[in-house]
Amino acid sequence: MSEVNELAEKLVTEGQRMAAFFAELTDTQWEDEVYTEGETWTIRNVLAHYVTSERGLVKLFERIRTTGEGAADDFSIDHYNAAQQLKTKDLTPAELLEQYKQVRADSVKWVGGLKEEELEIKGRHPFLGETVIREMIKMLYLHNQLHYRDVKRALK
Repeated sequence: MSEVNELAEKLVTEGQRMAAFFAELTDTQWEDEVYTEGETWTIRNVLAHYVTSERGLVKLFERIRTTGEGAADDFSIDHYNAAQQLKTKDLTPAELLEQYKQVRADSVKWVGGLKEEELEIKGRHPFLGETVIREMIKMLYLHNQLHYRDVKRALK
């Protein structure tokens, strides 16, 4: 199996696992607090973050792939995340879950369309800094796994 296919398959598997997890939450669990430093984030906010960050990152990856232009040096992850939370504040957990499934399907399609050599294209990722597209793709599912761990901890 090619590396592109392996990365796409990992996104499928992890996406299904996350979607199944969120689909099982009760109405009250969505409001459980996960992060309390700065702005408080509930489990609902974490899912909104999955949606908005992945949507934005895949757009960035495509820009890097086609132009080599990555995230700006002065890009602020915190400001971006706060603005995205405001944009999604009126969406229900069910709506966010459907958006997550669609965003992940779009990511899988984008990754699956890459040529092997495009995994080596370098650009500036907002968190990782200067790196190759391969590492950026891996961060899509690793990022969600990190937050998932925190969500599981909040549910105990």
